[in-house]
Amino acid sequence: MTEEYAAQVRGRPVPKDRVDALLETVPARDRETRPDALARAERQRRRWATQVVVIDELAQRACAQRSPRGAGLYPSAAPPRGATSHDGAAPEIRPNTTLPAERDVADLGSIVAVALAHSPAARTLLEQLERDQQIPEEAAYDYYDRNRDRFLTPAELTRGADPFHESSDLLPYAQVREGILLELRRAAGRRAFFDWLDRARADVVYAPGYEHPGDPSHPDHEHRH
Repeated sequence: MTEEYAAQVRGRPVPKDRVDALLETVPARDRETRPDALARAERQRRRWATQVVVIDELAQRACAQRSPRGAGLYPSAAPPRGATSHDGAAPEIRPNTTLPAERDVADLGSIVAVALAHSPAARTLLEQLERDQQIPEEAAYDYYDRNRDRFLTPAELTRGADPFHESSDLLPYAQVREGILLELRRAAGRRAFFDWLDRARADVVYAPGYEHPGDPSHPDHEHRH
């Protein structure tokens, strides 16, 4: 009997229809015409979509663990209409067209970037992890000192000053400190997100045909970003 799930997370099935629903919202970027090439592209697209759905499922669980009563699970976006708690049917992931304009996610890789664009739980978890990061004052000032070219005054930029020359005027550290802390906190939060995801995915078991698109155990694997 063919399994009706795309993956299992700690024994709990992730239904195939969640993968199908995502595939309907994200158009194919492959334009193959030959039947064999088209079939391969669709297999890879299904595996890719499975990863996005699994990240959403894992993020829902992580958010529920961090907020047992469900408080604050979706600060970036309200849950989809008809969504229930984590203990019931899983809320569907949904598009969020504002995310790419608000935050550059291209460096996170296509799977994680799309998960953040479609999953309120994944966005929430990333935001929570960013807020959790404690950046020492010494690290912020060291960043300021090592990246002087980013903090030249407008007049110095106009005249093309050497940012590392002792006489060059920089914006005061106190003026740029909050922006530096925000940037360092965001970078640390992303690292924490990937660390969490690596650990969380260790418990996932995939149904045949739904493996990671870069899994070398299947013959047409590929790993692209």
